[in-house]
Amino acid sequence: MPRVHRIWDKQAWFCPSNDGRVGMLISSKGRYALRLMIYIAALGDAEGKIALREVADREHISQKYLEQLVRPLMKAGLLKSVRGKGGGYVLTRPPEQYTVGEILRLTEGSLAPVACLDGDCKGCSRSDECPTLDVWKNLDKLINDYLDGVTLDALVAPNEGYDYVI
Repeated sequence: MPRVHRIWDKQAWFCPSNDGRVGMLISSKGRYALRLMIYIAALGDAEGKIALREVADREHISQKYLEQLVRPLMKAGLLKSVRGKGGGYVLTRPPEQYTVGEILRLTEGSLAPVACLDGDCKGCSRSDECPTLDVWKNLDKLINDYLDGVTLDALVAPNEGYDYVI
């Protein structure tokens, strides 16, 4: 009879990441960054810029937290800062050129559903004999393909083209 593994057993069939995470979980960092990007895409002024104070007030997100979120978005070239009176943040490309996958991978790191597929995990000693590895690889591909297929412009006008009203 095969041995039943418990999660605290050193021989268990999982490889926890360095932070103890064992599966995909989108944090508030990723969700708020996505909301910020949608807000800028939807409500930017004529030049496309939005002040963080406005986003914080309308989206009920701390302005200090938003300030932390824009740094990696700027560093990656997704946003740029416009200084001076009436300044703010602006998208560097049209909304249809941003994908949810790009934004979430930037803010979250890996979107792998299990730690053994995460780039930070140095592989699992059992990967050659793991009966579920192909399941997780296929799920990872589905997740990434789906998120890479959803663009900011689709989220700005999600009901465009539909004839129903709720």
